[in-house]
Amino acid sequence: MFKLIMDWLSIIAIPAILLFFLGYGYFKKVKVYEEFVEGAKEGFKVGVTIIPFLVAMLVAIGMFRACGALDFLTNILGSVTSKIGIPGEVLPMAFMRPLSGSGSISVMTEIMKTYGVDSLYGFIASTMFGSTETTFYVVAVYFGAVNIRNTRYALPAGLLADLAGLVTAVYICKLMF
Repeated sequence: MFKLIMDWLSIIAIPAILLFFLGYGYFKKVKVYEEFVEGAKEGFKVGVTIIPFLVAMLVAIGMFRACGALDFLTNILGSVTSKIGIPGEVLPMAFMRPLSGSGSISVMTEIMKTYGVDSLYGFIASTMFGSTETTFYVVAVYFGAVNIRNTRYALPAGLLADLAGLVTAVYICKLMF
């Protein structure tokens, strides 16, 4: 019964939300289409604004991987982290995920090709992907796009949350699998 209700809700959720906003706009006498077009214009301007920050971040990530820094960090720290329960095989994912979503997808794909999708490492990598954030990307691109130079506690808090996601992913995956 629960599955049937969830299936039904998932089918009608987006149309219901769209109808709600259209109805609310009509009730408030808002020209919904014109406001939508204005929002799209602003979105395009934001997209153009973040392109330099995005390119800089992608170049830095490419250099990080190409120069061997990722492999170096993995080799150095793998023996230490394996003693505390974090497999060295998933460290590339732990390092790449705060930097880039697409970079972490490629690392996760490599882990799954090497060890298999149903392996402990595959489960840990995919759980890490879902429970961590692209912290440096968010700070560089979005804070840069709105000209925030002093990020204060955003970076340490984001990295601490990523660490919590990593540790929890390892713990839960080892517990479940």
